[in-house]
Amino acid sequence: MKTNDFLLEIGLEEVPARFINLAQKQFVSKIEQLLQTNRISYGHIRSFSTPRRLAVLVEHVAEKQLDVEEEVKGPSKKVALDEHGNWTKAAVGFTKGQGKTTEDIYFREVKGTEYVYVKKYKKGEETEKILQRVDEVITSLSFPKNMKWSSFDLRYIRPIRWIVALYGDRVIDLNITNVPSGKMTYGHRFLGNKVAIDEPENYERLLLSQYVIADEKKRKEAIVQQMNELAEQHRWVIPMDEELLQEVTNLVEYPTVLYGEFDEEFLQLPNDVLITTMKEHQRYFPVKNTEGTLLPYFVTVRNGDHRHLQTVRRGNEKVLRARLKDAVFFYQEDQKLSIENCLEKLKHVVYHDEIGTYSEKLARVRKLAEFISSEMDLATEKKNTVVRAAEICKFDLVTQMVGEFPELQGTMGEQYARIFGEADSVSKAIREHYLPKHAEDELPESEVGVVVSIADKIDTIVSLFAVGLVPTGSQDPYGLRRQAAGIVRILAEKNWPLSFEELLNKSLLLTESFQKRSKEEILSDLKGFFQLRFKHLLDERKIRYDIVDAVLRAPVKTVHSLIDRAELLQEMKDTPSFKTDMEALIRVIHIAEKCDEEMTVDPSLFDNESENLLYENYVTIKKELHRVDNREYYQLLVGLKDSINDFFDCTMVMVDSKTVRNNRLSLLKKIAEIILAFAHFQHISVK
Repeated sequence: MKTNDFLLEIGLEEVPARFINLAQKQFVSKIEQLLQTNRISYGHIRSFSTPRRLAVLVEHVAEKQLDVEEEVKGPSKKVALDEHGNWTKAAVGFTKGQGKTTEDIYFREVKGTEYVYVKKYKKGEETEKILQRVDEVITSLSFPKNMKWSSFDLRYIRPIRWIVALYGDRVIDLNITNVPSGKMTYGHRFLGNKVAIDEPENYERLLLSQYVIADEKKRKEAIVQQMNELAEQHRWVIPMDEELLQEVTNLVEYPTVLYGEFDEEFLQLPNDVLITTMKEHQRYFPVKNTEGTLLPYFVTVRNGDHRHLQTVRRGNEKVLRARLKDAVFFYQEDQKLSIENCLEKLKHVVYHDEIGTYSEKLARVRKLAEFISSEMDLATEKKNTVVRAAEICKFDLVTQMVGEFPELQGTMGEQYARIFGEADSVSKAIREHYLPKHAEDELPESEVGVVVSIADKIDTIVSLFAVGLVPTGSQDPYGLRRQAAGIVRILAEKNWPLSFEELLNKSLLLTESFQKRSKEEILSDLKGFFQLRFKHLLDERKIRYDIVDAVLRAPVKTVHSLIDRAELLQEMKDTPSFKTDMEALIRVIHIAEKCDEEMTVDPSLFDNESENLLYENYVTIKKELHRVDNREYYQLLVGLKDSINDFFDCTMVMVDSKTVRNNRLSLLKKIAEIILAFAHFQHISVK
């Protein structure tokens, strides 16, 4: 079958760099879906993106859809034939609707019933006709933020300025917001010109002739190569911040790397301040020597060629100098404050309208930190350090430096706390309590930092749940999923035996003054919310899905215990006795569900030795369970197998006597309770 390449380019006003990569992936996915849904065969797909364009080039697209022959199901045979064996109106109408006659009918049995079928041949449409639907692909792209322009109804990331839609050398006719498709694309805004794309395969080459490197990966490689050459030339080390590198790549169409300098006096600023000023405000890369010391230079990427680089360098140096002067001013002014001044100011800073001030939040964080310290039995001196860190961990929020650079919260808190004479352990905890900031971020190292981090995060989550601000769908404006995942990661990796349910209950108790829902409703939502975080944690550890389900239905006492139980069952499932062990325990659980009048078990009502033996074994292990680990707990449970099987072999549970029946059901109910406290084994597949 003959094929042609297909090119679709959307020309736009400059798109924010952070939105480009996700938009490009979405664009490719939707084009793939269009072709696959319409049975159009194709080859390799290439994607292109710059600040001013999103483009997809699909190689070897077939000129028509694949022809198909499909079976169409009609009425049942009983409906299709009358008592004389003649075709009914239902059968005739069905075939007519499919463009067939009753002569084309055949029967096929489906689940014991015969139905009418016909085979229908569908000839493939021309690809050019189907590609006219790509306007729906363009308009269906979604973005985190959209805008309207002129009088058009379409809301989009930025106004559409041109569209290239080529199938081979033929234009696919489109028109979106009065922008018709064609062959003309636009080069670099200042260095390039308009250029006609004669064939899709020439797209990348023709844009390069107009100072546009359309392939995002090639632009990134060009930037890295130029930086490496610059570093080698000056014997520098230029840290490659991947996030910044990606952003810069999406800010330019034709990258040229250059460097500038700043006055050495600015090196008095903390490194984090210098780097943040360069990165967040100017998108500059810092420069270090081979020993890792920051140097008074920066590296930036120009969207253009090598002409007039000295002018560009001087302009960047001037802007950075002004930024750094501001930073020095903020740094010096902040040191005139005291921690007590800052804490006083926090009494007037609203954390959330429905929850209260930052000062009130700190009071709750302190109480939670004290609770965690007691639960973990920390030494008195360390408890005092925890309390101090919890009391002041947000003081830097009212400093000028953090006001200008919110990214430095915690970091400046640590710097200023040391300057104001706080202990190193307290200062470090102020920075650490924000960790982890994302899924791959480091965890707090110190015990003090761990305690304050957990206290702060759990208070944030529970407080917002208390006023009804529960994340829904993809909406999570307060980053509660990230903070919950952080708590779970900390407790899992630090191996702390902290009771999770007690932590939730303690935090919930501290929100009583502003709760807008019942405690039961809030706690139910919190448990469901954290269940998903636990599931993700166990999935990452390659725990089988049914075992994950089983352990998560049991009470989550500690994160460490949850992981331990799941990994133990994962190990046990491969043992020869696992199936019979589970069958015995599951049998107890199922029969115990029939107990609707639980009573105290009365041994005098037993009428055979198997009842006595099961009861005695239950009483014996019940006394042991509170002081054994998970492996021993499991062994005690499966150790009941023989006495359970003997009980069911020798005892009829559902006897006529209500008293005897309820006594036996109550015994099974009590055994089921200690089984279910470990895991809901009935949800484990034991085939």
